[in-house]
Amino acid sequence: MCHDTDSRPPAPPSAGEVAERGLLTLTSADGTEFDAAYAAPAGEARAGVVVLPDVRGLHPYYVALAERFAEAGFPAVAVDYYARTAGRAGHGTRDQDFDWKTHMAQATAEGIDGDTAAAAAYLRERTRADLPVVTVGFCFGGSNAWRQAEGALPLAGTVGFYGRPQMVGESAGKARLPVLMLIAGDDAATPVADQLELAEAMRAAGAEVETAVYDGAPHSFFDRAADEWAEASADAWRRILALLDRIAPDRAA
Repeated sequence: MCHDTDSRPPAPPSAGEVAERGLLTLTSADGTEFDAAYAAPAGEARAGVVVLPDVRGLHPYYVALAERFAEAGFPAVAVDYYARTAGRAGHGTRDQDFDWKTHMAQATAEGIDGDTAAAAAYLRERTRADLPVVTVGFCFGGSNAWRQAEGALPLAGTVGFYGRPQMVGESAGKARLPVLMLIAGDDAATPVADQLELAEAMRAAGAEVETAVYDGAPHSFFDRAADEWAEASADAWRRILALLDRIAPDRAA
């Protein structure tokens, strides 16, 4: 379990008005309809975020996280991976008793990328055609975000919290997008050394890779233990927002 049932995301460094929020249905390129959550800031969108959840899919935590990104000034869509094998969630989000182990094992990179592309397209439809979009993933989603650094999708960068390098596979040798790796220093699921080795492999492929190791922090420190690891969570927010600022065009210019 990546985080508690009632866990909610830590607040960004500064919070503005959220102009729109809600659940919606998106359609992947293979025709699959899936659940997603959308949130938009009141101001102009400079960059967008596709949130890739942990193993449990579109848990309420990620609906709230999309809203947090909107508070920070960036429109966001959080996606659910499992419509192809589990069908859509009856009320838009996955319940606590959802059998994620069965359905995660059946999820494919092609399906996840199709859902990501549909979410990015929706963000651009709602804002502007040239909106730069990054993926921000957690655990299972973090692994897929790092994998997406190979640049096969129309993304401007990727961010992954506590992913698993073995899931990135050969894509590490093709990485070319900017990557932010947020690493729990006491991650029981994946050794820090393995994640740093992945960073070196992606750098060797030509990607700009930033790593942040939070000493002593457990897996899921940004969600399950965000209150206890407030300083690490705040630093993670700062790094994510800095990446978004870097890839966002200067509209005034």
